[in-house]
Amino acid sequence: MSPAAAHARLYWPLLATGCLSACIRVGPDFHPQHESWTEHWSSTSIEQATQQAAQPDIRQWWRIFADQNLESLIAQADANNGDVKIAGLRVLEARAQLGIAVAGRYPQLQQANADVLYSTRKRSDGVNPHSGGYWQYGLGFSVGWELDFWGRFSRAIESANASFFAAQANRDDALVLLHAQVADTYFTLRTAEARLRIARENAQLQKRSYEIALKLFKSGETDELDLQQAKTQYLGTLSSIPDFESQTVLARHALSVLLGRPPGPLPELNVQPDKAEVLPLVDRAVLQDVPADLLLRRPDVRAAELQMAAQSALIGVAKADFYPSVSLLGSLVWSASSLNGSPSTLALIGGPSVTWNLFDHGKISNNVRVQDARLQELTIAYQNTVREAAREADDAATTILAAWQRDTILNDAQRAAQRSVKLANTIYREGYSDFQRVLDAQRALFAQQDAYIVNRGNAVGSLIALYKALGGGWYSEQPLIDSATRQQMQQRTDWGDLLNETNTPSATASSSGGSSR
Repeated sequence: MSPAAAHARLYWPLLATGCLSACIRVGPDFHPQHESWTEHWSSTSIEQATQQAAQPDIRQWWRIFADQNLESLIAQADANNGDVKIAGLRVLEARAQLGIAVAGRYPQLQQANADVLYSTRKRSDGVNPHSGGYWQYGLGFSVGWELDFWGRFSRAIESANASFFAAQANRDDALVLLHAQVADTYFTLRTAEARLRIARENAQLQKRSYEIALKLFKSGETDELDLQQAKTQYLGTLSSIPDFESQTVLARHALSVLLGRPPGPLPELNVQPDKAEVLPLVDRAVLQDVPADLLLRRPDVRAAELQMAAQSALIGVAKADFYPSVSLLGSLVWSASSLNGSPSTLALIGGPSVTWNLFDHGKISNNVRVQDARLQELTIAYQNTVREAAREADDAATTILAAWQRDTILNDAQRAAQRSVKLANTIYREGYSDFQRVLDAQRALFAQQDAYIVNRGNAVGSLIALYKALGGGWYSEQPLIDSATRQQMQQRTDWGDLLNETNTPSATASSSGGSSR
């Protein structure tokens, strides 16, 4: 039997033993730790504020407003927002980290070396000295493969895999936040525009009253008190206009940044829609599932759970240091010389190697404790995230209900104020009341109209907050990496198939226990 065959007979049983032992994984297996209340959680406010329907899908909840401007803004934000782009790149980074972890399944030490040496020698027989030189050649290749006896590498892969899915969930959460911010900022802009329009209309109305009071005062028909009161009211309303103008500019700037543009005007929003389109009243949020399930599918909740899974696997990685490390080592060495009569040699060397950190027990123990403490921290953070999500949803639903109740009352109040202004003007012209009643009616009109618009804006904002709190809006048709970024990265680095593998539109993960190949 040749030496190579003998080595092979020793090698393959060891490899088979290593493969069988790889199923032994020290450390805890992760199990989701959902609190009992989350399984059937709901609230009276959410039940009253929502209804079950197929459309619009909660992933694209903004379609409930039927606003083409809003849908266009969200599509632009998906394509150009910097935070979402960074979140997509972090998914790609996590996928590359997973590739590093998977590499642990293969030989960890791979080394090749070659050398060429020139030697000289000098020999003297006492009469005629002789000298000469010769070349020496060497070529070697070494391989070292640590067998995964205790699941060190499989746990590392498990951790990296969970981190990869957590990065996807974080990207979904970035989309949830982005869509809510775009919608909220858009309706903040529309609210400011509506309040600006009302302020200008009331300023014109009060300006006419001030001009009338001025004429009457100059003609001696009224005293100066009516004039000063009319002037005060008009200037007070006039002073609110710059503030509303500033609010509209700031809202446009905020939208520009969300869309990935520098702060500036938004020409596509210059055409003012009518009043009904500016501040829509949606009387129910549409859901396709019960709040308890939606709560646990929130991207940030899923990300928190996946981070727990990743950390749980790291406990196993740390615990593997308690046990001996078994490796298979092998070397192939060839050497030759140009010296006459010198033979060339080919040597194959191989065998197992065992290393064991017998005197690092304290260090290893404390590292395991560190990893376990981090897992407990993430567990508590996960529980806090779920509770905070439930609070946000309940608060938003409660606020919506209050805004809906106030809407009818404030609408009636503004109509009554409009009627009061007409009656006050009529009675004043006929001489049955003083000018103060006209001023009071105008002041009440402005206040009620503004309160009505503000309440409408609050209702829309609370509806957006409810959808956000339930994790809606994670869907995007845009790929993780846009074409320009993709091209730039490919020119700089060989990414292989990773860009193709991860460059798919966002979709919520069905579970936290998925795997990647």
